[in-house]
This record gives sequence, structure tokens and C-alpha cells, in this order.
Amino acid sequence: MDSVRISKTQATAKMKISKVLLVLPAARHVRVTSGDSSVPRRKMLRFSILGLTTVAATTPPQYEVTICDENVEALDLDTDAEVVGISFMTAVAPRAFEIARELRRRGKIVIAGGFHPTLCPEDTAEHFDAVVAGDAEGLWPKVLADIEAGRLGETKIYRHRDLPDLACVPAPRRDLTAHTAKYYATINAVQTTRGCANGCTYCSITAFHRRTQRTRPIENVLAELRTIPRDFIFVDDNIIGDVEYAKKLFAAMAPLKKRWISQCSLRIADDPELLTLARDAGCMAMFIGIETLSDANLADFGKEFNDAAGYRKRIAAIRRAGIGVQAGIIVGADGDDPGVFERMLRFLRIARIDALQLNILTPLPGTPLFEWFDRDGRISDTDWSKYDFRHTVIRPAGMTAGQLQDGADWLYAQFYRLDRIILRTLRTLLSGKAGLAVLAWKLGMTYRYDNIRERIVGRNPAARPAAGHRFRAAARRAWSALTGVGKRKAKTTEQDASRLRFNAS
Repeated sequence: MDSVRISKTQATAKMKISKVLLVLPAARHVRVTSGDSSVPRRKMLRFSILGLTTVAATTPPQYEVTICDENVEALDLDTDAEVVGISFMTAVAPRAFEIARELRRRGKIVIAGGFHPTLCPEDTAEHFDAVVAGDAEGLWPKVLADIEAGRLGETKIYRHRDLPDLACVPAPRRDLTAHTAKYYATINAVQTTRGCANGCTYCSITAFHRRTQRTRPIENVLAELRTIPRDFIFVDDNIIGDVEYAKKLFAAMAPLKKRWISQCSLRIADDPELLTLARDAGCMAMFIGIETLSDANLADFGKEFNDAAGYRKRIAAIRRAGIGVQAGIIVGADGDDPGVFERMLRFLRIARIDALQLNILTPLPGTPLFEWFDRDGRISDTDWSKYDFRHTVIRPAGMTAGQLQDGADWLYAQFYRLDRIILRTLRTLLSGKAGLAVLAWKLGMTYRYDNIRERIVGRNPAARPAAGHRFRAAARRAWSALTGVGKRKAKTTEQDASRLRFNAS
């Protein structure tokens, strides 16, 4: 409480600001600390922290700005910056709260921003001097002005009445991450649109942007693209959400001879012209939310437009256009049973998916899914650090929580088995897509490294015991029936054997 009182006193007094620090917290298992400066070898899963570099660009020029991404460098809590901005997702909220507590104890003004503060502003406000809810443009400079004028205490949560026009978005301060660039797949991230108009019930993006999609002027995007190297990433939530805008953008990009990846909905496969324009503009691969093989699950997700029956045809159309597919998959929905993991692995192989991002169904706060699970009493864990899509925090309907965790781990480990990574890479290479093959190889090996490092193995909950286990169990049962002894021991041994079940397919 003393640290909070000190911070509040500072917040309501005039303060001259000269330095600002922007922080991206990291989970414990990937965080770089002062005691261990080694950076985990997972650069393909990192790309430019566009949120913070954009906030840096909106900071008035009289302030010196630095950035610390805990994924690649240790945070100095004894920073000489007077003001610290922390941007974070739900899974790292506990770490963000910890950082804020330590910095406020040192007399710093600490401001929160990002997805979790926007969707849980009141909860977040208990740990910070102020919260920026929503886009930083227009709000962040006001926060700094209020600090200098001693008005910060008058407003605890800063919000936009109307969403800002993206024509005013400045080019990000990429220079602030140049010293750590070697740890990222790229520091050249570009955004052409924000938000998504689809109403998927699990999606925090929809909640954050109020189910809207805004676009930047194409001439602004082209001007930015001319300043960066050939290879980059579009970090749009759904780059084809506005189809006509996307077509104009891709057509204008073609002369630039760039190579890029992004994310979009499966609907790109339904428009041959859009596919061709994306390819000619330099698109190498798309992250696409496939989510589930169940139409009932898609209905629960508000994503019926995916149409599970048409997956293979639509994915094949994307691949024929020369564009690779990284599939986003969700397991643990109400229509999933213990056999879903085997079925999904088979589908990923047949559909020739290049890479997989697997998510255990996680009801993020602020989404309709969270309200639904919370109302039904099906949230089993409220430790935000487990809301990283890799931990089971719900009570699933069609299996046990243990089966969901085991099956998700098993599916991830099986998809990124070394022999399967090699096979997918060779297949792509032999099809004449050398650049995509290299990209898929690097991404696959990074996920495999993560699995090994985190000891992800899992177990297929639908697998039957191997023949040897079945024979021995049958022999024990026969012996027990004949002799009448060892029944309790046989039962225990059978339970132990069931825990060792596996499927090597």
C-alpha cells in the first residue's frame, strides 16, 4: 500500500518528463533475466513488436524513448525513465502487475495498455497509475501531457469515444529495436488494417476493435513499404477482410517485388482474382484459422462461413496459387471428443498443411466465450498466466480436462515430429517453392525446439493399448479368474498400463 500511495502522490503532482520506457513483458519460460542473458532460440516465433514501436512513434519528440522486450533482453527495474508504459496480453498479466509493483515502489509512473488492459480495465487499474484502453493514438500523448500538468489522477482509464482514423498512424520506430533485430524473424512488420468484422465468440480482436475493421490509406502503406527490405510481415488480423481494399493494395504492391506473409480468413480461397493478386504481390504464406472439423463447433464459434466440408477444396486452391498455409486449430470445444486429436492429425496430413498453431480452447476475458463459460461455471482456473492457449483452464464437455491437455500436447508433438517436418519440407521443395520450403523448415524446427525445451509429449486419449499390453492384461485376467488371487493387483496394473497407452501413427 505504501508504494501505491507514493505513486499516487507523484501522479497528482506536476512532473517534468525527459525519458519514457516501453516494456513488453514475457512469460517466465521464455523471459530473459539479468541472471541468465541467453535468448531462447525461437526467433521464428518473434516478429517486430509493432504495438510498442508505434506507441514510440506517437510519443512527442521531446521525450527520449527506449523499448525493452523481455523475450530478448532483461528488464532493468532501476531505469532512469520517469514514465514506463507496459503493453500486455492476458497470459502475461501477472508479470505485468509484478513489474508495475516494483517500478511504482521506485517512484515511477506506470501506465498499462494492450489487449488485457483494454478488455479488463478496472482489474488492471488496481495495479497501475492509469490505463490506456484501446488504440494508443491520441490517448498516449494526452497521458504524458496530464502527467506533466499534474492531472493524471483525474482520469484513471483513458478511452476513445470514436475509434481513431488510421490515416494518422505514423511509421513505427523500428530503429528502437535495431540492437535486438537478430533475435526476431523480422523487425519489419507492417499493418494495413486493424480489427476484423467477423464475430467469432472466442476472439479478443473482435472485442478490442468493437467488431470493426479500419483501413490505412494505400498510399501511406506503399510509402512505408518502400522504406523496408524485400521480406517482411503484414500483422493485419484479417488482411482480406475488406476484399476491395485488399485487391487494390495487392495490385499496387506488385511492382515493388516484395515477399511477405500475413493472416486472413479461409474466404480468400473463394475469390480466384484475390488469390492471384495476393500471389503476384509477393504473398508466400497465410496464417488461416481453420479452427475445427466440426460444423457444430463452428456454429458455437460464430464461424459458420468456414464450412468444414469444403476445407480440403479451399486449402488446395490456396496451395495451387503458390501460397502456403499455416493452420490455426482449436481443440476442446463442446463438439470434441477424445478422438478429435487423431482426426485432426490425419486432416492436417491429407490437406498438406505446412505449419500448425494449436490452441486449447481458452475463454479470454472480454469475449463472449468468457461470459458463456463463466456463466455456466465451466472455468476451472483463473490464473491468467495459464491463458496462453497451451494450458487447460476449462471443463470441456466431451472429455476430461486431463484428456484435453494430453491430447493437445500429443497432437503438437506428433505434427512437429522430425520425420514429418522433413517430409513436408521436401514435398514443398519438390513442388518448386524453395522459399516456402525454407520458411516451413525454419518454422517447423522452431516449434519442435519449443516442444523439446518444454518437454511437450502428451498422450493420445483415444488410442488403444498396444498388442503386447492387451495380451498381458488378458493373461492376468485369466490367471486371476482361475486362482481367485491377485485381483486387486491385476486391476491396479491394468490402470497403470492404460496410462502408458500411445499411438505412434
